[in-house]
Amino acid sequence: MNTIDEKKQQLFIGIDGGGSKCKAVITDAKQRVLGTGVSGPANPLHGVDQTIYSIVESATLALASAGLAADDIKHLIAGVGLAGVNLPSLMDKMTQWQHPFSQLFLTTDLSIACLGAHQGRDGAIMITGTGSCGYSLVNGEEYFIGGHGFPHGDHGSGAWTGLKVVNVVMRSLDKLTEPSLMNEKLLAHLSCDNALDLVEVIAHQPASFFASLAFVAYDAAKKGDELALAIIQEGAQYISNIADRLWENNPQRLSLIGGLTPVIKPYLSAHVIALLSEPKMPPEQGAVIYAKQQLDLL
Repeated sequence: MNTIDEKKQQLFIGIDGGGSKCKAVITDAKQRVLGTGVSGPANPLHGVDQTIYSIVESATLALASAGLAADDIKHLIAGVGLAGVNLPSLMDKMTQWQHPFSQLFLTTDLSIACLGAHQGRDGAIMITGTGSCGYSLVNGEEYFIGGHGFPHGDHGSGAWTGLKVVNVVMRSLDKLTEPSLMNEKLLAHLSCDNALDLVEVIAHQPASFFASLAFVAYDAAKKGDELALAIIQEGAQYISNIADRLWENNPQRLSLIGGLTPVIKPYLSAHVIALLSEPKMPPEQGAVIYAKQQLDLL
């Protein structure tokens, strides 16, 4: 196994931590990818200890992927973008962490996603993954929309969609609304026979669990289910509204990113779809850009 020769090269690790997973990428100073790793949830809003564990695990996997020793984590310069650290209390908790890296530069998942999508230049993004939010960086000014967390916010996200599916199916099973194609699909997916079974399965589940149910709505909508289509259209309209508000800030580019992007994009307003540009780099590489920017400032 190789080790890092500090005199010969400087290596960076970019980490993107969200509600469902944590992605890591190791690059050299020229941003060439050497290794990658993926671990579990890394949103400190749902657990600081879990977030720290996922960061270290993803970094360890990326080191192995790069053919480097696990102990080389102490030589890596880390850029870390996390969901939830827009809340000052969580930012404080994470900055107090005695991390294993050479240096660590912490920011929001929105910041690194925007830097990656536009390769370090000004722009705007909407994120539609486990959660949802909007962000722009124009002339040094940051602007945030949403990102308030599940279940009280994150409209149009995977978690929000999954929860809406459960709500509709529950009402249908109680015969308060018409049956939906979502009923059979959701019950089969969760191995449930009735509403009481469903309650037991979903009780105390995290956002990532509900995000895993979003496919039920999209599959049913494809088959013409009007209740499923109504859920999707409501979420897509919220994302479209975010796009319109961000565009008022005059960003150079606008991108839609996150796991829900391929399925929700066709339901956005036509003028919003026309505004979208493909992201140039993933968020974890945006985290490397952030680390390099902060290092230059030092």
